Amino acid sequence: MTVRSDSGIQCFTVRHDGVAIPVSRGGRGRPLVLCPGLNCTQADLHELVSLLRRDHDVVTFDLRGHGLASPAERYSFDAFLGDLVAVMAELDLPSAPVLVGYSLGADLAVHFAAERPGTVAGLVLIDGANPLPEPFLTEADLAEFRAIAEAEAARHASLTAEDIVGLGLEMDVVRGQVLDRYQRIDLPVHVIASTAIAGDSTEGRAPRHNRLWRAGVERLIREQPRISADWIDADHGLVFTHAPDVAEIIRSRLVPC
Repeated sequence: MTVRSDSGIQCFTVRHDGVAIPVSRGGRGRPLVLCPGLNCTQADLHELVSLLRRDHDVVTFDLRGHGLASPAERYSFDAFLGDLVAVMAELDLPSAPVLVGYSLGADLAVHFAAERPGTVAGLVLIDGANPLPEPFLTEADLAEFRAIAEAEAARHASLTAEDIVGLGLEMDVVRGQVLDRYQRIDLPVHVIASTAIAGDSTEGRAPRHNRLWRAGVERLIREQPRISADWIDADHGLVFTHAPDVAEIIRSRLVPC
């Protein structure tokens, strides 16, 4: 059942793999589907979504175990990809949408587009789907990452710190193979990347992570010159701290229908 709010936002639920996925749709203009990332909900992306709805018909949703979505028996990249596939299959849009993904959502968008040609009009990838030249998480990073995961798990009713750590390690494997997925995509692709994904500290693991992230984006542009990129002087929270900049880049880089 679809419910329309006083503001004109349509809300409905997609049921898939035993999970109830809440979906919202609103705005006007070109269809755009926004896929959130790990530890991120559509509510977290409210400012960016509101800005994009001024001139786009925006669909967004919560991945399993996040926000208003129900818990699941498994949390893995393939399971999250299944959530995106299920949502896309339920949409009745007037034309193929632009698929925008943030963080893990960017990786999901690349895999979706590579496996289902003709279903999307273009990709905008925000701080994700990065072909890292080496793993992001090493043994030296795990203690710090586990502490971050414990803090993030406190925000969720479903995902545990172990789930989040496991997904972080899995994403290193996924990104190590993502160039193959890019090679299957014949679409406009634009990357929006943070200049300092791990923050501006000159101590600890941050400098290595920042260098590695930049190296991955530069590798992507070098090996896939048809892909364009913009950098935002921010950390990985750029969709929250710089939502107007992100929205403006999306608008300016999308090819009109």
